[in-house]
Amino acid sequence: MMPAPVFLPPLELTNRPTVSDQVFAHLHRQVLSLELPPGTKLSEVDVAKQMGVSRQPVRDAFYRLSKQGFLVIRPQRATTVSLISAVAVMQARFIRTALEVETVRVATEALTEGDLAALRDLIEEQRKAMEQGDKVLFHKLDDQFHREICIRSGLDFTWELIAENKGHMDRVRMLSLSFASRDAFDDHQQILAALEARDLEQATQAMRDHLARILDQIGRIRSDHAELFDPEPERE
Repeated sequence: MMPAPVFLPPLELTNRPTVSDQVFAHLHRQVLSLELPPGTKLSEVDVAKQMGVSRQPVRDAFYRLSKQGFLVIRPQRATTVSLISAVAVMQARFIRTALEVETVRVATEALTEGDLAALRDLIEEQRKAMEQGDKVLFHKLDDQFHREICIRSGLDFTWELIAENKGHMDRVRMLSLSFASRDAFDDHQQILAALEARDLEQATQAMRDHLARILDQIGRIRSDHAELFDPEPERE
């Protein structure tokens, strides 16, 4: 016998984010930017009140953040922003390096002259942000540089994967900007120069070296901000 047909109602599709998505995005952004530094106590009641929403979307957002390793939820105890895990940072770096090295392989052939001109403009904006000491803007433009390489290479999905996995690196990167902006800027120039020259070997090596800088930086950052880190042993 043929199975009876199943009738399902059509979905009402919308591009608007849910309240839970908005709460999550806001808290996620504040955690990664260190506006909510590691160790900060959070209350569902207080967050819901401040954002003008019910507790359920806040509870959902807390759960999503905890699954990503950014919140620690303990029954009958305060929810806190997680301490920075050096292990999680190294894992995020490994994933990001694998994805971005492969991306620049494609980019060396895929990028048009118009694409390269757009990247040059971004480099110039980064220079201005660095000279003005605007660390937040520099961080934003840093991300945009990497994002544009992915998108302009026809690899939009790659940036989506990178964005999902790089959060633990981002907190360390924010702490590094006080002394490492110039290095990041110089690295971006080298990556762009290799892309302009269509030099596959140099482009992949420049990207690999750029993303490896965190290996040297994290020791200094942990020393300067020990209270923000989980006291776990480092491993690559």
